Amino acid sequence: MSDFRVWKTPENFLLLLAFVMPLTFSVWQVLLNNFAIEMASFTGREIGILQSVREIPGFLAFSVVLLLLVFMEQTVACLALVLMCVGVAVTGLFPYEMPLYVTTLVMSTGFHYLETINQSLTLQWLDKRKSAHFLGKVMSVKAMAALLAYGGVWLMMERFGVDFQTTYLLAGASGLLVALFVWTAFPKFEQKSVQHKKLILRKRYWLFYALTFFSGARRQIFVVFAGFMMVEKFDYSVGDISLLFLVNYIFNMLLGPTIGKWIGRIGERKALTLEYVGLILIFSGYAFVEQAGVAAVLYVLDHLFFAMAIATKTYFQKIADPKDIASSSGVSFTINHIAAVFIPVILGIIWLESQEAVFLIGSSFAICSLLLARLIPDVPEQGRETLWRVKFPAEQS
Repeated sequence: MSDFRVWKTPENFLLLLAFVMPLTFSVWQVLLNNFAIEMASFTGREIGILQSVREIPGFLAFSVVLLLLVFMEQTVACLALVLMCVGVAVTGLFPYEMPLYVTTLVMSTGFHYLETINQSLTLQWLDKRKSAHFLGKVMSVKAMAALLAYGGVWLMMERFGVDFQTTYLLAGASGLLVALFVWTAFPKFEQKSVQHKKLILRKRYWLFYALTFFSGARRQIFVVFAGFMMVEKFDYSVGDISLLFLVNYIFNMLLGPTIGKWIGRIGERKALTLEYVGLILIFSGYAFVEQAGVAAVLYVLDHLFFAMAIATKTYFQKIADPKDIASSSGVSFTINHIAAVFIPVILGIIWLESQEAVFLIGSSFAICSLLLARLIPDVPEQGRETLWRVKFPAEQS
């Protein structure tokens, strides 16, 4: 019996969550622009509103602390996964503006709570020396799941003519079955540190908060407008988008563990510097690209550079009090989504006048991130959070 249970470890719990989340969410994501344009007649204005609605639960991620008063973090993760899968399953049933906003909100609530708890558990359960490598492995597992999802979408819709409604329903139902298995199969794992069950904001974490804010702002350019450009400007079909995503995740699957090891070796400061320099160039390229092939190359490189965001998480793990991690994960997701709530709407309006301006604004976000990343010490730790030696008054827990 012990041999059978040897796989029921915290690491495998996290890896299984990392597998099923993109297996379901990736179907929602890859179909969204085509579904919104072809079935719901969305323009840049409506897609901007939808993406802002999608980010509201991320903005409210700090409220996960309230659930921790009642449930263990592990249970909250499973509940969130179930909610996300239900949201995906019903999306195709309502190809109209307001209902699509509602199903998006349901899906996104589960998604963001799951991501918040997943980040918290990962940073709590793993040794600091191994976390970057493990996060790279998580990225590889996510990529493998996304590959299955995108390949399935391409096969069903391009080869067998399956409609949007059925594809969404199958994705959500499949994810729900795996979610129920994860919930029932794993034991409840003990946590090394009792987590604070209140909001934690510490002055000494200011650089992490700032990096997180600009990451959220920058991410909207990729998530919302880069993909929308592929469909609107270059007439990419569902099959084209699926193949593009497949290429993205093949790179992540193959390079994820290597990127994680590399970050662990060179440090967060150098890794984030390379990421942000690359994103400045890529967003500037988006602004002026006129060939579909060149846009696709930029899109793949964009996705690859975002893989280096692992470094922000490991930076926080090194400077944080272990008891702050659960609460701070919720707070960081909220900070990450402050810009994400209003930027899609504002940029959606700008998009109608100038697509170039949207991507150049993205470049400015990446420049801000680069300047902040240069303040990370070569060896960050508690008491040495930034290169600026600012002494804050003692903070109460």
